Amino acid sequence: MGEWSEYFEDFPEENPANWINGAYVGPQKAQEHYARQARLQQEQAALNSEVRRMISEGKARAAAKSGGK
Repeated sequence: MGEWSEYFEDFPEENPANWINGAYVGPQKAQEHYARQARLQQEQAALNSEVRRMISEGKARAAAKSGGK
């Protein structure tokens, strides 16, 4: 019996990674999907960081305006 990777090369439809939202999309489309998801997660993390920075700056300005209370 060979390795799992060899089995999935012969039968890509059996690889769970090649299924997106319950539909078989094939190895190439699945790889593109997961790469796109990774990029979106990185972009979202950068946006979240920017929003947190803006909120903390706003709070600092509000505190300074109210005299640090």
